[in-house]
Amino acid sequence: MIKKSIRKVEHMNLIQDQTRRHFISDCFLGLGGLALSSVLGQHVLSPSGPTQNSSAQVIGPHYKPAVKNVIYIHMAGAPSHLELFDYKPELEKLNGQECPPSLLEGKRFAFIRGVPKMLGPQGKFKQHGDSGAWISNYLPYLSNVADDLTFLKGVYTDQFNHAPAQLLMHTGSARLGRPSMGSWVTYGLGSENENLPGFVVLTSGGNNPDAGKSVWGSGFLPSLYQGVQCRSDGDPVLFIDNPDYINRKERRASIDAINEINNLTYSEYQDPEIKTRIAQYELAYKMQITVPEVMDISREPEYIHNLYGSDANQSLFANNVLLARKLVEQGVRFVQLFDWGWDTHGTSPDGSIDIGLWNKCKQSDQAVSALIVDLKQRGLLDETLVIWGGEFGRTPMQENREGKTNPFLGRDHHAEAFTMWMAGGGLKKGFSFGETDEIGYSVTQGKVSTYDIQATILHLLGFDHEKLVYPYQGRDFRLTDVHGSLIKDVLA
Repeated sequence: MIKKSIRKVEHMNLIQDQTRRHFISDCFLGLGGLALSSVLGQHVLSPSGPTQNSSAQVIGPHYKPAVKNVIYIHMAGAPSHLELFDYKPELEKLNGQECPPSLLEGKRFAFIRGVPKMLGPQGKFKQHGDSGAWISNYLPYLSNVADDLTFLKGVYTDQFNHAPAQLLMHTGSARLGRPSMGSWVTYGLGSENENLPGFVVLTSGGNNPDAGKSVWGSGFLPSLYQGVQCRSDGDPVLFIDNPDYINRKERRASIDAINEINNLTYSEYQDPEIKTRIAQYELAYKMQITVPEVMDISREPEYIHNLYGSDANQSLFANNVLLARKLVEQGVRFVQLFDWGWDTHGTSPDGSIDIGLWNKCKQSDQAVSALIVDLKQRGLLDETLVIWGGEFGRTPMQENREGKTNPFLGRDHHAEAFTMWMAGGGLKKGFSFGETDEIGYSVTQGKVSTYDIQATILHLLGFDHEKLVYPYQGRDFRLTDVHGSLIKDVLA
């Protein structure tokens, strides 16, 4: 009898020890790892939604929005506007000539040294659609949807290196620490689907953007609002599945136990990040059911895969574009796509404008164009804003690193002029705003900054960019900081 009691106690101690180890290793590392990177909708903390003091507070739009969702496609590395959209026949005439001193004096370049040669456009341009938009043969599919696009041909920035330029484009600051645009949007609007994050990030090209994950971070906003990076291969989110020996009921019980401890801690310290943690665990639990189904493109019909050029058995940029459509269709507020590999200096075939840029366009053109067609045929384009662009432009002259012409055709970073385009609700369709000079070097009219673009995106979502603020370190911060004006000319 005594031996039996001793064995029972030892067995109970073993179970308790295993339970503690399971709690720490699986609950915190597994589901917790998923939860702590999540962004949630506005009804997760309580059935009635967030309270005024909740970390999940949703501001709500200032006026009726033109669109509900955003798909932002960033080509990390900066595609050349001179090969794709900004037709400059005069530059073609100057091909191979020495660069005039007026283009070099007082200017700073990332790599150009000495006197480089002028480089004519490598693309063959034609006008397309009723709008007569100039698009080169690098983007044959996009030319078919030209009348759905709104071009910004006079974009400029004050950053000519990748990481700070990407940070400026997506966070409103070239320095680390500011919230990303997707975080501001979910802070303002929340998510339409309480079982999915409000802000999802998809990457392709083999690398994250040069600025790293800060371009989808929440900065000084509650971590609730940072982007959730989903993978294209394998499980879309790490640890999305329960371990083999944990069922759904046990997972629910473990989360309830964790949240009970968190609630007790919050009652003592009143730290809003604790409420954020509670909400993230709840969302993570719901995502275990929703995410695998939404992120599974293998269930899409064959004609959709043919439209996008996607393939569930491969890792493709096209897969991410298709996923972006599925996500906004399910109510995800902000979908951010980063595709790495658009930096074309001419130091290698892959990094050249005649080989590398051509291949990147070939990998992406069909899918991006299909997104416009697919959203339109589903009645989603009028309520979705699609944005395409890089962090800066490329020079009209050929890069001559260390004063010697690079072995392949390439262009240096150029902050003074580049092209972006948008499509969706609230915009003038088949419209081009802004112009550059005869060689695409400087903006001559319709000049817009990264802050102006941010202000316009927020406007289309129903926000006055000067009023969407968050108090931090003694003052109200906003995405556009103290800059930015609405680009009224592009609004419908």
